[in-house]
Amino acid sequence: MGKIKFTSADHIYVQVAEGIEKMISDDTLRIGDKLPSVRVLSDEYGISMGTAFQAYYHLEGKGLIESRPKSGYYVRFNQRRFPDLPKTFSAEPITSEVSIKDMIAAVYKDLSATDVINFSVAVPALELVPAAKLNKSVLHALRNSKDNCLGYEHVQGNPDLRKQVAKLAFNWGGSITPEEVVVTTGCMEALVMCLRAVTKWGDTVVVEKPAYFGIYQAMESLGLKVVEIFTDPQTGPDLDMLEKILKKFPVKACLFVPNFSNPIGSCMPDENKRRLVEIIIKYNTPLIEDDIYGELYFGKNRPRTCKYYDKTGLVMHCSSVSKSLAPGYRVGWVLPGKFLPIVKQLKLMHTISSPTLTQAAMAHFLSIGRYEYHLKNLRRALHTQCLRYMQAIMQYFPADTKISRPQGGFVLWVELNKKIDAYKLCTEALKHHISVAPGQIFSASSDYSNYVRISYGKPWSEDVEYGVMILGKLARKFENLKI
Repeated sequence: MGKIKFTSADHIYVQVAEGIEKMISDDTLRIGDKLPSVRVLSDEYGISMGTAFQAYYHLEGKGLIESRPKSGYYVRFNQRRFPDLPKTFSAEPITSEVSIKDMIAAVYKDLSATDVINFSVAVPALELVPAAKLNKSVLHALRNSKDNCLGYEHVQGNPDLRKQVAKLAFNWGGSITPEEVVVTTGCMEALVMCLRAVTKWGDTVVVEKPAYFGIYQAMESLGLKVVEIFTDPQTGPDLDMLEKILKKFPVKACLFVPNFSNPIGSCMPDENKRRLVEIIIKYNTPLIEDDIYGELYFGKNRPRTCKYYDKTGLVMHCSSVSKSLAPGYRVGWVLPGKFLPIVKQLKLMHTISSPTLTQAAMAHFLSIGRYEYHLKNLRRALHTQCLRYMQAIMQYFPADTKISRPQGGFVLWVELNKKIDAYKLCTEALKHHISVAPGQIFSASSDYSNYVRISYGKPWSEDVEYGVMILGKLARKFENLKI
């Protein structure tokens, strides 16, 4: 095994584990090969026995190696064995009225049920959230508030929180001032305010397909029509198709999730983001950028945003801490660019201001430097969980199942045999206290009838494995039904 040049960026055990993981991926180490003993690994890399054990535990947690009693560690899995990616559709776009409410209501009728193995909600499990540290920030906010956080906050948002959001922009290369930030009640309010700022009833908006069902619901509530463009599982929306659409339709805005889109998990390459911004500038069409998953990357660096390439103010950048830190705090924000005055007015008209206490608590939490530490641990946990869920799907689902390969975020997009109706599968799964999202709710025209979205936000456990196993059994049962 080759030597590794250690850096200070990660724990040494992580660097050792990543070196071994690369050798597995490159087939230098093959499935079934025995790994060096912990003592040999310790001597070879000049690390302690404890560090060597941690490296193997890390790889074991990802399901890449396994421990055999009285025998040692062996290679168990190679990521190159992943099945094919889900198919990308290619068809002429159509304008659709949006109505998927009944199906969504059936799947999400009880988000807080404790007796359900929930694969349908794309949020971090509570055990992955630093609850004690957040509680301290809440107490700090109360103790240091002149009115016990009972009064209205500034319409544009807590000044200290806006400073922290401006600092977060450095992660993607942004140079933002607090005056450019509007705090919102979660990311969805940010998206809705952006839509209201640039559209009116009956207007048309371009979205990627498949897309998060909440976006379609928001469009429907605003009386908007959508033109859907298909998305590649790895590179994101078809930009050639976007140009054709902007020439053909009187489009008022585009709404995309460039980084780790939900549900397909794609991440647009930076050159595609640059081109997307060039296109929307060319046609003077505002881009609403949902970057809620941007901090949840599995690689070494945070991906850029479309906002980074925008010099005109046409990109309206939306995000929140709902997916990365505290879903229930409902703290989000928008960088509205040239539409700042309109968004501020809409905020005043509809909610006056976001909750005072959670804004102050989040401002304190971000200011003490714990967020990046938490994110580092969360990214590592999600990457591990992603691999374990994928391996389980490959083990328990029918052999022709196809799975996306996200490099960040929370969700897997799973293509099943065409015989399987995803909504019927999900309805049957609920009888077993297992919740999963059917593909039909991720498009305006209820396409993707043989797809499901599975969230890996819950750490791997016996319950999770049981849930995946039951889903696999149900999929096999539906696949074998005669039609």
